[in-house]
Amino acid sequence: MIKPDITWARFAGAILSVFLITFTLHAVRGASSAAPDYECVLEGQEVDVQVPAGSSGSALAKILVGAGVTKSESAYFRLAVADKRSEQVAPGSHTLTAQNCASNVLDELLDSKRIKDLITIVEGAWNSEIAAQMVKAGFSGEEVKSALRSFEIPDGFKSMEGLLFPALYSFDKKTTATQALEAMVTRAMSEFDRAGIFNASGKYSPSDLLIMASIIQAEGDTKDFSKISRVIRNRLEKGMPLQMDSTVHYIKKVRGSVFLSTASTFLKSEYNTYRRYGLPPGPIGNPGAKALQASVNPQDGDWLYFITVAPGDTRFTSSIDEFNNWKVLYKSNLRKGLFRSSK
Repeated sequence: MIKPDITWARFAGAILSVFLITFTLHAVRGASSAAPDYECVLEGQEVDVQVPAGSSGSALAKILVGAGVTKSESAYFRLAVADKRSEQVAPGSHTLTAQNCASNVLDELLDSKRIKDLITIVEGAWNSEIAAQMVKAGFSGEEVKSALRSFEIPDGFKSMEGLLFPALYSFDKKTTATQALEAMVTRAMSEFDRAGIFNASGKYSPSDLLIMASIIQAEGDTKDFSKISRVIRNRLEKGMPLQMDSTVHYIKKVRGSVFLSTASTFLKSEYNTYRRYGLPPGPIGNPGAKALQASVNPQDGDWLYFITVAPGDTRFTSSIDEFNNWKVLYKSNLRKGLFRSSK
């Protein structure tokens, strides 16, 4: 009769322990879920909040409370841990609604329209255009020029052109022009790696593939990128000049024109692919991810020529006769104003 009593005592003790542990866990969870938070509002007083580069969720939570945006650090921090979008919050000056709920605050932090001095780099932008964007965002012109001239170009590449990846950038006020360029180049290196240009097989170097990508970006629509990539390779491998209009547009620094005069094809420049064989000496802009991917992965085909005969209608062929027939159609559509109406 003694053993049953001992067994029952142990069983009762175990039940009591489980009860106490469960009660304690509920108490802790209840306390943590009671993070003070404001009600969600869509309008109200607005304040500018500086988000330093590399800010953690906890650091940003303190900044938001200090600025009167969120009611408690835990309200934003707990949301940041649960919502992976918080990792996309850009550094810089954000205009936020004061005394707002944490979920609305995160939405506002991710709204590019609420970021001051935003630098928008479009796919294919030239470095000269990016420099102008940086000046507009508050950097001095001389500082930007100096930073571009003195920036240490990564090994294997020939110029800064092509190394400033197209994206939205915002920097806090203490950021130097050199630091801003570093952020753009770091992003570019990551995108190059993702596209596979560092590990591509064949005779083309990462620098060659970047130059190809910049031409692909400038020459056509996304749906045609892989075909344009093949045309470039086919012409190079046959020893033909590339004869890409985009390289001459780069020399002349003109945009928005589909017409290239015969005189322009005689311009003296290493970038003139009508006069010079092979790839130009450097990129003709900053290509985006899809152009980079196309430079590494050309579509199979024997095409040597392509021409856009009408907006959205780009045709590829290996026949010079067929190309010349399409060229007549292109000139007819150009006279009719089809290309003007597409803009």
